[in-house]
Amino acid sequence: MKPVMIAAALLAATAASAQDLPKTNLKIVGGLSNLTAYQDYEQPFWTKTIPEKSKGQVTAEIKGFNEMGLKGPELLRLMSQGVVEFGTATLSYFASDNPINEAIDLAGLAPDVKTARAITKAFEPAYAKFYGEGSKVRLLGISPYPAQVLFCNADMKGLADLKGKKVRTSSRTQAEFVEAFGGSSVTMAFGEVVPALQNKVVDCAITGSLSGYSAKWYEVATHLLALPINWNQQIHAVNQKAWEKLDPKVQAFITTNIDTLVNDIWDAAAKQTQLGYDCNTGAAACTLPVKGKMVLVTPSDADKALLKKVLADQVLPKWAARCSADCVTSFNATVGKELGLAAAKK
Repeated sequence: MKPVMIAAALLAATAASAQDLPKTNLKIVGGLSNLTAYQDYEQPFWTKTIPEKSKGQVTAEIKGFNEMGLKGPELLRLMSQGVVEFGTATLSYFASDNPINEAIDLAGLAPDVKTARAITKAFEPAYAKFYGEGSKVRLLGISPYPAQVLFCNADMKGLADLKGKKVRTSSRTQAEFVEAFGGSSVTMAFGEVVPALQNKVVDCAITGSLSGYSAKWYEVATHLLALPINWNQQIHAVNQKAWEKLDPKVQAFITTNIDTLVNDIWDAAAKQTQLGYDCNTGAAACTLPVKGKMVLVTPSDADKALLKKVLADQVLPKWAARCSADCVTSFNATVGKELGLAAAKK
């Protein structure tokens, strides 16, 4: 068979399989609607890609959780109850419910995107089991935001300069990380950070490199430390009963395509992390209209060694102390094995 005929046959088979899908409409509560993960990937995936690939058989409506008046931490409970069918939720929101939700995103655990992806993949089966048993939620995938990094309105040459600094953090593991260096952790809403940096209420703040750029932190911060502290992974999931009501063909169709969405967001996170570095500091590589003038602080070998030491000596033991024995065992068998680390309960 000629190549053109083979291509035509494959196209016909795809069209036929799409037409075999029963008419289905899905309702999704997505991530934060003002961030690029939602705007550039999640929303178009559900509203354009899914309908196009299914030839109009599967359609979806999506709104960011913030557009629905939700704060985020209640999403897992709402999915568990079936109030929300499909949802996207950041793992750190549930850290206080169960420390297993911090397992893949402890501060200092993944100083690059390749490591972050490897440990996420390693621990994903543990999350699938945990959510399935405890929350009746089916895990469909896990994706990240761009790297969470330090923006400071103070002279910074490396991690050791966190000593004595007041730092805005957004999770317990970030707070423990800052405190390990002799800094003090401050909790505040994202929208309050710009005036807080401007007025020296805080010296530094941690957020995604591109999120900080979008919020114009480059106007009130002078130094950006290009060392990922964590990645703020989010789960894509569905209520188990809602999933079981779907036709098996629709289930297979969604599963295959969600994998593509997750892969695209992982690839984007690496590029957007660098874009955040470039645009906050005014590098020529910045493709966005406004360029900041921050100083980019490149981590030294000493910084990288310090990061590992603080993780092993303080962040990991504190996390292990509050997570269950099963949780620690799962971590050591997956993430620990991947990184050559061992958490221990004392």
